[in-house]
Amino acid sequence: MGQKAEVDREMRNVKRLIVFDLDGTLAPSKTAPDAEMSGLFHDLLGIVRVAVISGGDWAQFEAQLLSGLPCDERLAHLSLLPTCGTQFFQYAGAWTKLYSEDLTSDEKAKIVRSLDEALSSNGLHRAKVWGEIIEDRGSQVTLSALGQHAPLDEKEHWDPDFAKRKKLKATLDTLIPEFSVRIGGATSVDVTKPGIDKGYGVRKLRDVLGIPLGEMIFIGDALFVGGNDYPAQQAGVVSVPVRGPGETKLVIRAIAACLDGDQDGAGPRDKQ
Repeated sequence: MGQKAEVDREMRNVKRLIVFDLDGTLAPSKTAPDAEMSGLFHDLLGIVRVAVISGGDWAQFEAQLLSGLPCDERLAHLSLLPTCGTQFFQYAGAWTKLYSEDLTSDEKAKIVRSLDEALSSNGLHRAKVWGEIIEDRGSQVTLSALGQHAPLDEKEHWDPDFAKRKKLKATLDTLIPEFSVRIGGATSVDVTKPGIDKGYGVRKLRDVLGIPLGEMIFIGDALFVGGNDYPAQQAGVVSVPVRGPGETKLVIRAIAACLDGDQDGAGPRDKQ
């Protein structure tokens, strides 16, 4: 497998932080990782520091990711960055928010108007949707073209080649050039303040954890130009593209195999 060879090569250098996307990487869109993935993820927390950066909000992280993990001391090795890195949470007996790059009410109003215009101008308004199509996440506004609660099979068939979301992004880049617009999950586009994206998130991980970008690996399913994972690669982090949770499991196993034999039993590889 290509990903395993790449991981084996990169792990020859010291890697102290493994950073994941969530939707499409650890689990299908807005669903919880399966039991096998949760077990692999928890095992990984025992040997290396881990972070997750996703377009979802904090409530989605709690329901989608944390609900399937044991609430134990390994959570101290996990950093969570909702809404594409515009927020940062760490665990010390309880989850604490370190920062939140919130949009103003005027900024949100302009983004919402532009999202609606982009849907209309591209002929992408749908008669049937499942829930709200535009969600205010505080530090991010997210468009979900089929609604926030659309069935997974509907989402997977709506834009498999990314063509619709690329059209939306191109329109929004013209309408609101002062904001960052990124393709998100299966039906979504995320809008944040300029420069606030997953590249910003990995740099915050560097600053807060004291881990250089060169000692991180990022794993995601949207590492193409315009994808919301791409800024992490642009920031200089070694990045491994995956095509879903199945490939992610193989990458986690490869990382664990490389690291597990090189630990002193004292926890994640972050010792100086």
